[in-house]
Amino acid sequence: MPQHVALPSYCDTVRAEWVDYNGHLRDAFYMLIFSFATDVLIDLIGLPDTVRKERRRSIYTLEAHLNYLHEIKEGAQVRVDMRVLGHDAKRLHLYLEMFSGTDDEPVAAGEQMLLHVDTSGPRAVAFDRDVEAHVRELANAHAALPPARFAGRAIGLPGTTQRNGSGHA
Repeated sequence: MPQHVALPSYCDTVRAEWVDYNGHLRDAFYMLIFSFATDVLIDLIGLPDTVRKERRRSIYTLEAHLNYLHEIKEGAQVRVDMRVLGHDAKRLHLYLEMFSGTDDEPVAAGEQMLLHVDTSGPRAVAFDRDVEAHVRELANAHAALPPARFAGRAIGLPGTTQRNGSGHA
C-alpha cells in the first residue's frame, strides 16, 4: 500500500459477551465491529451526530457481505481499516478489513453498500455538497491502492443453480 494513503480505522477489543461456545468471536459480532467502524467513516465524511440531526440526514446500510478468514478470541485487540471502493450521488461502496493485534493478515473482510438518506421521509437523497466532497476525496485517495483482496466475492457452490427471488430455480 502506498505510504501516503492513510486509511480510516477503528480499534476495539473482543469482549467476553461477544464470544461463542467455541471460545471464538461470534459471527454476528464481526458485523457489529464493522458497524462501529462504519460509524467512524460516517463522522469522517462530515456526518457526525450533530450534523445528522441538524440536517435530518443519515446513512443506511443496504447490503453487507462478510468473509470470516481466521478465528479470534476474547481479549484480542482488533483494528478495522476502511476504504471507499466507489460512490455515486447517493451511495457509498465501502471495503473493510479486520486485523488482530499486529498481524498483517486480515481475520475478516467485508463490503457494505451504504445509502445517504433524508430521515424526514425517509428517502434516498444525494449527498450534500460538503459530504460529497469528503467522499470524493477519500475515493480518489483510495483508488491508488492495490485491489481489495476480498471484494466482489459471491457466495455459492460450483454447479448449483442460483434461485431467483420467487424461491424457484
